[in-house]
Amino acid sequence: MSKAFTDEETAEAGPVVAPRAPLPAGVPNYVTERGFEALREELAGLDAERAAVEGVADERARARQLAALAERRAALESRIASAEVVPPPTGPTDVVRFGAVVTVEGEGGRRRFQLVGVDEADPARGKLAFVAPLARALVGRSLGDTVRLRAPRGEEELEIVAVEYGA
Repeated sequence: MSKAFTDEETAEAGPVVAPRAPLPAGVPNYVTERGFEALREELAGLDAERAAVEGVADERARARQLAALAERRAALESRIASAEVVPPPTGPTDVVRFGAVVTVEGEGGRRRFQLVGVDEADPARGKLAFVAPLARALVGRSLGDTVRLRAPRGEEELEIVAVEYGA
């Protein structure tokens, strides 16, 4: 019988886990204090998952799941080891820096974003990675400044109407 028809080939594949968002080469792994804590909580969650997988009766399934967990853990430990926690600024808070919650206004109305680390980014929840084009356009700008950004629907002009920290 051909190997194509053996049990090894038809065994159920393990869960598909999206890889971590890549960090551009040479870019520091900045994280907020909250983001660093979330990474540590994720690591603890992987430990709990491992304990649950240890009880899987099917040896091949258990080995496959443990290997996937080990890979995820190694990637996460690497991110934690390279993380640089950036505290909120102690100086003027009208300048956009990492961790800022920025409100901008343009043709599309008002939008609010927090500039966060790559692992914290979730645009649907207003968490924008500091390496994103909009974040790069905003960093270093001040309250009242206007930035131009190329968007899918064309060039957009946004005015910075609020800058907050610790939100």
